[in-house]
Amino acid sequence: MKTTKWAIDPTHSEITFKVKHLMISNVKGEFRTFRANIDGEDFTNSTISANIDASSISTNNEDRDTHLKSPDFFEVENYPEITFVSTSIKKVKDNEFQLVGDITIKGVTKEITLDTEFGGYMKDPYGNEKAGFSINGKLNRKDFGLNWNSALEAGGVMVGNEIKINAEVQFVKQ
Repeated sequence: MKTTKWAIDPTHSEITFKVKHLMISNVKGEFRTFRANIDGEDFTNSTISANIDASSISTNNEDRDTHLKSPDFFEVENYPEITFVSTSIKKVKDNEFQLVGDITIKGVTKEITLDTEFGGYMKDPYGNEKAGFSINGKLNRKDFGLNWNSALEAGGVMVGNEIKINAEVQFVKQ
């Protein structure tokens, strides 16, 4: 029996993040190049995988993006991809789930739990079957060797350790 496959629709999907800057506000960024798949008809019993091009990071500031790609952070020359592979999907209630999996950043793999809302299925005007999800989570950047920081004269640090992750994604049935 052939497994149903779903592939991400990159034109209707985004992967964004927020991190505290100067301990007073959030800076938002995104990864512009990524691919993801769901292997299975019922996503609750499927494997979900994603590959993110680390060099596609964008924070709307070229100097900051260059620094984020450097060895101080993602070291994209040696670690070009961020990967995720699900290990379980647990229903919380109605269309709310906990997506658990292994994320690898800069060669370090850790388990992460992502709050996932299933938006439903819909056929687009071209007859393609789509599935939509909103995914939220957080991680500590230092767990992955993203340690650079700078102490502030007034106390505190320039960059927070907690990274808030958000993905708004549509998958198309293959």
